Amino acid sequence: MNGLLLISDAAQTAEQAVQGSGPGFFDGFLDVVKQVNDAISGVVWGWPALILLLFVGVLMTVLTKFFQVSHIGRWIKFTIGAIFRDKKVTKHTSDKSISQFQSLCTALAATVGTGNIAGVASAIVTGGPGAVFWMWIMAFFGMMTNFSENVLGILYRVKNKNGEWSGGAMYYLKHGLGGKKHCRTLGAVLAVLFCVFCLLASFGIGNMTQINTISTNMNSTFGIPGWITGIVLMIVAALVVIGGIKRIAAVAEKVVPVMVLLYLLGTIVICFMHIDQFGAVFTAIFRSAFGLEAAVGGVVGHGVKMAVQMGMKRGVFSNEAGLGSSVMVHSSSNVKEPVQQGMWGIFEVFADTIVVCTLTAFTVLSSGLIDLETGLLADSSITETGSLVGMAFEQNFGVIGRDFVAIALLLFAFSTALGWSHYGTKAFEYLFGTKATLIYKVVFVLAIFGGAVMGENLAWELSDTFNGMMMIPNLIGVLVLSPMVFKCTKNYIDRHVRHIDVEPMLSIHEEIQREQALALEAERKELVKAGIDTDYAE
Repeated sequence: MNGLLLISDAAQTAEQAVQGSGPGFFDGFLDVVKQVNDAISGVVWGWPALILLLFVGVLMTVLTKFFQVSHIGRWIKFTIGAIFRDKKVTKHTSDKSISQFQSLCTALAATVGTGNIAGVASAIVTGGPGAVFWMWIMAFFGMMTNFSENVLGILYRVKNKNGEWSGGAMYYLKHGLGGKKHCRTLGAVLAVLFCVFCLLASFGIGNMTQINTISTNMNSTFGIPGWITGIVLMIVAALVVIGGIKRIAAVAEKVVPVMVLLYLLGTIVICFMHIDQFGAVFTAIFRSAFGLEAAVGGVVGHGVKMAVQMGMKRGVFSNEAGLGSSVMVHSSSNVKEPVQQGMWGIFEVFADTIVVCTLTAFTVLSSGLIDLETGLLADSSITETGSLVGMAFEQNFGVIGRDFVAIALLLFAFSTALGWSHYGTKAFEYLFGTKATLIYKVVFVLAIFGGAVMGENLAWELSDTFNGMMMIPNLIGVLVLSPMVFKCTKNYIDRHVRHIDVEPMLSIHEEIQREQALALEAERKELVKAGIDTDYAE
């Protein structure tokens, strides 16, 4: 009912805006957008949707027998560990696929962005320090949601006319859910809806929010006008995005590791400088997570509900587990084992939220910018919450610290835009065909200018809504196909842990299954012959 009233109010505002002109018209239009967005967001981010998001993560964790914990040694060994010992993980491919390391870097490029810096700060200010706890909870179970998405992505992927792998929620919705009895139409409709929502999200979380954050920081730090930032980023993006996944991956594998390591180094140094505050920070996080800070500070609005909601929303914004987005780039990998790529999904969420977001949160909370007793800003004059991390760096490293964060945000956010351009391209390809994707790429690049001049709050709010709209059909698909994830995971463990001789589950498409099985067997024999200590030769 509240949503209908908001939409009615939006219609009245629209009529008034049309009668105006100039800046007033533009402001009126933005008011309409905000009111309609609030109405939709109230539905897609309501408690039923949040409960569904958490439930899917819990279900996949239970079905896989807590794979993220019980097999922690294995997924670390065959993800971050494999980078240093297995050349095929990082070796560039001669075909249209990309390496496993490139798929990870591209996925991290899309996830490690403003959500890890401005998003964490925003969550803490709005939901209190307790939002960090709920981000951890979402990340723990989100590891298995992302794992499941990647497993399904590899199982149901196909090759397009250009010889590139195409996978994602739309494919397991159409062929997986659609393959169930009486569900063909439902699967096809949800696949189309997912692609439509993905396109919207690619212009929200993947474009407007990222570019807007860059523009705001470049202006506040270096005094560069937003329109100049927009034009420069448009030109650079055009050079990369129009080149396709191979070029995006080539850029991501060079930029992402360096930017993440440098940022982590900076936050770790700050955390050590304020290590005496860690006890108070942990206390504030857990007290706020369960609404106990209200009893101490008498603060209204920073209770359990706000902490949970902001922790979940910003957690999803950061690691994208449940959106079905990163699976589209993971599906482009040259990997043959669905579970192998699933383990990269676990590492992706772990690195993004458990590591990067946690260090960001402790940097902010230990620097005195937040009153740990009340959860409110220590300085009420602070208006841009996204600048809190920059302020924390400036307190500890001087002006150079502030400039470092501005540059880090530039790289983080721009790489996110590059990653999301691929997601949008795949959604557009599914709807309109491979040849039509050039249209999307051009529009995506042009939209960068709009993101550079848009208001900060509206950009974040639109992104939250687009995320929620994209999340619902994907979670339905993962939920319905959870038995397939269970079977595939059991098949992998039977073969590689229990050493039982069973046929591998590599694809639901018979032709691809045969092709991948033959290639996997040839690879196994080659590795065994060479005496390499790998999973196959254990």
